Amino acid sequence: MDKSSIYEYNMKVRDYECDAQGIVNNANYQHYYEVVRHEFLEQHGLNFYELHEQGIDAVVVSVYIRYKHSLRGANDFICTVDKIEKEGIRYIFHQKIIRLKDNKVCSTAIVETACMVNGKVGKPDLFDKKLGKLLNN
Repeated sequence: MDKSSIYEYNMKVRDYECDAQGIVNNANYQHYYEVVRHEFLEQHGLNFYELHEQGIDAVVVSVYIRYKHSLRGANDFICTVDKIEKEGIRYIFHQKIIRLKDNKVCSTAIVETACMVNGKVGKPDLFDKKLGKLLNN
């Protein structure tokens, strides 16, 4: 595990994620980041379906992705969660994608999220309880 990460998830580029040049289409990076956030949260007892059943929906407020090196078809890579910050009712995930064949950082992301509780912006104590020790305030 990268010492700067709190969570890593191994993935592989699928052919249909690439454009005509054989490079991963930029929109797919957001999918990779989302998969890993969901896996990370589930590892900490925060399953999106179960949360929704309780009236809690975590939603993305903004995404900033910086592209550095291209992923290509069949590349193996790691997508990380490096840290989570909490600002008011927002949770801010810092993530990156590292290509395994050369350990190059292909992309970094900052994803700002918030929660809807019973259809209104709110603060679910459950997130703080489950993630408390990992949050950088």
